[in-house]
Amino acid sequence: MAQQPRVPDTELQRATMKKLSFLVGKWSGEARILRGADEPLELVQTEEVEYKLDGLVLMIEGIGRNKADGKVALQALGVVSYDDEAGTYHMRAYNDGRCLETELKLADNGEGLTWGFALGEIKTSSVLRIEKGQWTELTEIAIGSQPPRKFMELRVRPQT
Repeated sequence: MAQQPRVPDTELQRATMKKLSFLVGKWSGEARILRGADEPLELVQTEEVEYKLDGLVLMIEGIGRNKADGKVALQALGVVSYDDEAGTYHMRAYNDGRCLETELKLADNGEGLTWGFALGEIKTSSVLRIEKGQWTELTEIAIGSQPPRKFMELRVRPQT
């Protein structure tokens, strides 16, 4: 006899996703991407975060424009969901023609997240915090056996 597929607990998923409500809204500020020994790329950064599918997913769209010429230099879209069976948050992120998936962890204080990606020999580690009404984010990158180095810093505030 075939086993029936498990029915997701959507009420638990929605309740757990509400823990990420500290991100919802429109944010703007600055970001800096450090690329090798060159000058850092300075960006005017926006982040727009909203729930979709009646609270089952959280969509995060980030756009960075070069401060020097206003051209889009960074575009990223993340879709966060909660797997009630595994008890974990997951993020699928799109950037520069790539799609990556990772587990997302909620900070102990409930106002931050950590995650990382691996693509071949490249590994990233990101920490997002909400402190004094600001969203800060630090991403480090490691290539092969090299030690991690700062790759991106972001600081945005809620738009009023």
